[in-house]
Amino acid sequence: MGFKENKQADKNEIVNTGRLPRWMKAQLPKGHNYSQVKNLIKEHGLHTICTSGNCPNRGECWSAGTASFMILGNKCTRNCRFCSVPNMIPDPVDWSEAEKLAKTIQTLKIKHCIITSVDRDDLDDGGSAFWAETIWQVKKLNPETTIETLIPDFNGDEVAVQRVIHANPEVISHNLETVERLTPVVRSHARYKRSLKVLKYIADSGMIAKSGIMLGLGETEEEVLITLRDLKDVGVRVVTIGQYLQPNPHLMKVREYIKPDQFKFYREEGLKLGFSFVESSPLVRSSYHAEKHVNA
Repeated sequence: MGFKENKQADKNEIVNTGRLPRWMKAQLPKGHNYSQVKNLIKEHGLHTICTSGNCPNRGECWSAGTASFMILGNKCTRNCRFCSVPNMIPDPVDWSEAEKLAKTIQTLKIKHCIITSVDRDDLDDGGSAFWAETIWQVKKLNPETTIETLIPDFNGDEVAVQRVIHANPEVISHNLETVERLTPVVRSHARYKRSLKVLKYIADSGMIAKSGIMLGLGETEEEVLITLRDLKDVGVRVVTIGQYLQPNPHLMKVREYIKPDQFKFYREEGLKLGFSFVESSPLVRSSYHAEKHVNA
C-alpha cells in the first residue's frame, strides 16, 4: 500500500493506492472551544456540514470556535457521489431551527458564520423562504456577525435565489464542485451550466459571488483552467480549490492526490484571471478561512 508516480499522469499528480500522503494530515480535534461548539450543536439539535460532510478541517475550525452550520435538516433529496449527507426523504421543516441557530451563534460569539443546507427539492421554493428567515434571525440577534451562505442551485429558480439575495448576507456561495465533463458523474441532478447561471445571477445583483471545486476526481489541468475561466466570466470573485477525499467506502474513490505545487499553480493562475481570492491547497474546503472573503 502507498503511492507511486504515474508516468501517464501529470507530473504533479500521484495515483491513489490507499494511504493519505504526508501533506493531507489534518489537525486533530481538541481544546475547550472545540468541546463547546460540539456540545452546543448537540444541545440545540443543530447540524453542521463539518460533521455531515466529514470535513478534514473540523478540528482546526471548531478548536477556534467557528463552524459551518447546515440548515433544513440533515437528509438530502439528492444523491451526489462525493457527499456523505444521507439521501433520504427529509423531515418537515423545523421553523424553530432558525432561532436556535441564531442563539448558538450569539453564545459562541461568532464574528463570521457560514450557513449551508441540504437540497430540498421536496419543497416548492427549494427551502428559500427558510433560508431568508434564518439569515434574518441571525442578523437580528447578531448584528455585528457577517454571514456567508453556501446555497443549493434551487433548480435554477431565480425567484428563490432572489429571496436569499434580499436577506442580504455578505457573501453568497454556490459550489460548481467539479469540471463540466465530470458533473453528470459526480453531482446528482445538478447541471454545470445551470450552476453558472445561478452564480451569474448572484454576481449581477452586486453580491460577492463565490464558488468551489474539488480535485482528484479524474479532471485534467486544462479542464480546471477552463472551469476557472468560466467562473470568472460569470462574475465570481472568490474561488476555493481543494482535494477530494472519499467520505465513506460507498462514494466515489479518489482518482489521484494532487501535489501542493499544483494547487499553488492553480492559485497563481486564478489570481492572474482577476479573482479577488483564490484559496487553493489540499485541505481547503469552501468555508475554510471564509472570514477573509467578506472583503472581496
